[in-house]
Amino acid sequence: MKSRILYLLLVTVVFNCSNSVEYSEEFKEETEGSYLFNQDDVIEVYYEDNKLLLNWRGGKIEPVAIEQNEFFVADMYKKFKFIQHPETKQRYLSAIPEDDSEITYDYLKVPADYKTPSRHLEDGNYEKALAGFLEIKKQDSTSVFIRERDFNNMGYKYFREQELEKAIEVFKINVALHPSSANVYDSLGQAYLVSGDSIQAYTNYKKSLEFNNSNKRAEKFIEAYKPKED
Repeated sequence: MKSRILYLLLVTVVFNCSNSVEYSEEFKEETEGSYLFNQDDVIEVYYEDNKLLLNWRGGKIEPVAIEQNEFFVADMYKKFKFIQHPETKQRYLSAIPEDDSEITYDYLKVPADYKTPSRHLEDGNYEKALAGFLEIKKQDSTSVFIRERDFNNMGYKYFREQELEKAIEVFKINVALHPSSANVYDSLGQAYLVSGDSIQAYTNYKKSLEFNNSNKRAEKFIEAYKPKED
């Protein structure tokens, strides 16, 4: 607790001098860009005149500049340092512990054209979005970024707004991420049915029944559709 208070006092003192930090154009060019905060989130670093700014989770943050390559972010209660790996030459943001005990390579600077899976999804790049989410699943099958209910909620949001093509694409991603879930096939089947694609509706409702034979909606549709097979 004592060290935390001292740290805050230090930051307060530094804040009063932060405007004196000068950033060279070369430094700005080297450090400006996106840093991978996690598998589906980035911290954007940029400069306005001589002021260091961040964009994180849709919010503009003005950190406290400590020196040219160090700054403090009150929103995260973390001090960061711009560093470069001595071997790979890749640039990182290092989250520095209060005791300055070690330097770690925490947040990798990614290429200028890098997009997270969610950003690809927002932009309608569904194949790239799926590839990104599958990579996340490969690394961590329990990741919060690939939760079935989140994609289902997103798909139904589009569904309610009558954006059926978007709903179908989101449901398709959910199917690819959770291929053993009856619910994802049921949702995709419903979206296809409302969009007028009875064949795909039948295919997905049938698949849903394979995993949940008590799905009455799927069962009812399949029974009604059977005479039209072939």
